[in-house]
Amino acid sequence: MIVTTSDLFKQAYGSFAVGAYNINNMEQALGLFEGHMRAQAPFIIQISRGARKYAGVKMLESIIRAAEEMYPEAIFAVHLDHGDEQTCYDCIDSGFYSSVMIDASHAPFEENVAITRRVVERAHARGLSVEAELGMLGGVEEDIQVDEKHAMLTDPDEARAFVEQSGCDSLAVAIGTSHGAYKFAGSQGLHFDRIAAIQSNLPGFPLVMHGSSSVPADEVKRINEAGGALDPSAKGVDDNEFVKAIPLGVTKVNIDTDGRLVWTRVHREYFRDHPDVFDFRKPGKEYIEAYADFIEAKARKLLSHGRLEQVRQALAGEGD
Repeated sequence: MIVTTSDLFKQAYGSFAVGAYNINNMEQALGLFEGHMRAQAPFIIQISRGARKYAGVKMLESIIRAAEEMYPEAIFAVHLDHGDEQTCYDCIDSGFYSSVMIDASHAPFEENVAITRRVVERAHARGLSVEAELGMLGGVEEDIQVDEKHAMLTDPDEARAFVEQSGCDSLAVAIGTSHGAYKFAGSQGLHFDRIAAIQSNLPGFPLVMHGSSSVPADEVKRINEAGGALDPSAKGVDDNEFVKAIPLGVTKVNIDTDGRLVWTRVHREYFRDHPDVFDFRKPGKEYIEAYADFIEAKARKLLSHGRLEQVRQALAGEGD
């Protein structure tokens, strides 16, 4: 059942975070639904501009619709990730999305507010919610690239002014995470004092953590042992820190890179161990299972594990 992102946030705030995962193909979608059904957790499917170009809008929507029929007990939202203004309008007008993210974070504050405000007015007229971003994460994600020296933590006072002026429904904040596989060096991690300060200025307002993949060292090691050449020092967000961020208003956690690492590890190992096989469906099945296991484990870290019935009852009550 596709629901609004705002509905999920109402149930989650302060208690758990909703995992938001990017998909590009059928295997990812099946693993995503299967894992959340095992976990009995609500979730958010994210579609990026890159995914829309890669698989095609109609194909992605059809995959999601098919998975929804296969897993009728699932409760999820469909979200545009890192959209520009025109892509946001396309998704709003499509009638398929639950919410859109307008990413004008690289623009000056006033311009970011103005662009976000325009998207908010268009989205709210259709009953959709809008995620915006303030501050800049370092790293690389598809066509987004920010050198670490230009990364900028979100200012708590600017965050309050931005939400008031733009009317956005959730805010992606720069609090120490980074896009891509190369996130942290040494002991760097989340800035909990910054998250707490933002929450103090925006009490009850949903905050979003982008760039929250963990980049498990074992996944990197296994990929390299199967012929890969990833930087062995790659390091991500310690997912044990999620539980400390949730009471501070972090309600949505974006995870993309980890899913790509699982895909790469499964396929590299399979074809290494079965050099005579050319049937891509066999490693595809293994990936669906491995990704479902990964998703279930993440739901526990996000405290969303076992929350599905609670969310279902709350949504049914609101409809009475």
